[in-house]
Amino acid sequence: MIPFASQRALGQDLATHLLNAHDNEMVELAEVSGAIAGDLHGAFAEWEAQAHALTRCENYLYSLSVNPDPAQDPLTREQYFDYIDRVESKLGLTGQPRAVVFHEKYGREHCHVVWSRIDADNEKAVQLAFDREKLMMVTREFARDHGLELPEGYSKNRDGKSKQHSLYEMHQERSTGFSKEQRMEQVTDAWRASDSPNAFVQALAEQGYILATGKRPYVLIDLYGNMNALPKLIDDKSVRTKDIRAFLEKEYPPESLPTVDEARALAERHRTEIEGYVRNEQQADALAELKRNQAERRKGLEQAQTVLKQRQHQDRVALAGNQKALRSARRAAYLMQSRRLRKEREVRKTTGLAAFLGKVSGVELLKKQLNKYQDRKRFQHYREAREALTISQAAEHKALKRRHEMQILDLRRKIRALEKIEKRELKSLEEFLRREARIQDRGSRDHLPSLAPVLKKTKEKSKEEAREAAEDAREEFNAAASGRPRTKPIDLKKEFDLAAGNEPVEEDESDSGEAPKPASESKVQRYRRRRKRDQDLDRGR
Repeated sequence: MIPFASQRALGQDLATHLLNAHDNEMVELAEVSGAIAGDLHGAFAEWEAQAHALTRCENYLYSLSVNPDPAQDPLTREQYFDYIDRVESKLGLTGQPRAVVFHEKYGREHCHVVWSRIDADNEKAVQLAFDREKLMMVTREFARDHGLELPEGYSKNRDGKSKQHSLYEMHQERSTGFSKEQRMEQVTDAWRASDSPNAFVQALAEQGYILATGKRPYVLIDLYGNMNALPKLIDDKSVRTKDIRAFLEKEYPPESLPTVDEARALAERHRTEIEGYVRNEQQADALAELKRNQAERRKGLEQAQTVLKQRQHQDRVALAGNQKALRSARRAAYLMQSRRLRKEREVRKTTGLAAFLGKVSGVELLKKQLNKYQDRKRFQHYREAREALTISQAAEHKALKRRHEMQILDLRRKIRALEKIEKRELKSLEEFLRREARIQDRGSRDHLPSLAPVLKKTKEKSKEEAREAAEDAREEFNAAASGRPRTKPIDLKKEFDLAAGNEPVEEDESDSGEAPKPASESKVQRYRRRRKRDQDLDRGR
């Protein structure tokens, strides 16, 4: 069991890396907890928003990679989650949002766990101190309880240095097919077999390296533009950095070496000559297979998008129908009540002598006024209820529209995340094909293609430039000694004008026969001319 953990940010990039199906034979998103979104990109975006809104924490994620020993029996899911829970408890991350992803690469299953360090309830980030030591303690306890053997790396080293490769070293190994150990072995052999700086630099060129200078005095640039510090590639504890500098600076001082950019440009020109990277049929088939797998995976999102459009249309139609039916029912109830009251009044209406007496006494007038007042109050109540219903239905329509917009935005976010994954997979495939082509070009050689021709061309170019400069100086000297005119004769009038502070006269103006007009002098030029004249007079006296 080998855990590798780090505090980090850039959650979207991490999610794209974890979901890269090209670099992994199997990708399984086993758990996402503590987030509304059910996918990695959405969950990490939520945790990043919490970090920026509630705290000033920059590395808001804690990423752990759990790699079991392939020489032992594979771990079960229960054992994985037992180890994860132990780590959670030991680091104080219990209850924090987390995501668990399982990968299978080259037949080896491993697990990635990502926690959010942001405690939203207390608005602070969980402090992780001595996490590496705590991880080693948890790993030892887990191995003891489950009867596992620990790798040799868990024995304490005397130097206390970690043997884990950096991300840059792993990138170099992926792009070139050469590990850090192979590079160290090659450079160390070249160092031990060289008796002079020239022989050492030549041996490095044969191994595929250019000696250059950068932030450090001596760095190595390989054929593919990767940079490494020279002292770190010599696997000999008796050799110090000062020894390497003392050995090289006599014949190869740092200021005489090409810079990192210049060395990379030289290596790139040489690489394009020998590499000739062109996709063959096998590479085209691999690209087509990747596109086919991506299209198959994208089909699910496209189907979900179609289903979402249909469901949203049905929701809008259903809401509009329900609201219209409710309005019609309210109106029908009001009209029915009005007709019922009119019928009841017709039935209760008096006739004959009673009607005459009511009309004479004014009772009928009072009844009519009362009925009008009741009708007016009923209509006012109906209108207020209708307005309230209109407002509530508008709110329902707005809520439905907002829900639909959020669903569309969530689907678009998933599509953008899928595009990022597809872009990363395409980049991984190109890197894989480039590495395979480079390994195939190298054939049986256990080192990079030689850069000695580049070094030879550079030396020849420098010698040619020096030779041309010496020839020019020799020609100038011979011409001056023999009195012969030089290739470029001196224009005395022009030189005199320049010494006097005047602007030189163009040839077409001088041929016209007119006297040259002196150029306007500045105060500084006039002052210098007068001072030079006074100095000449003093020397003459």
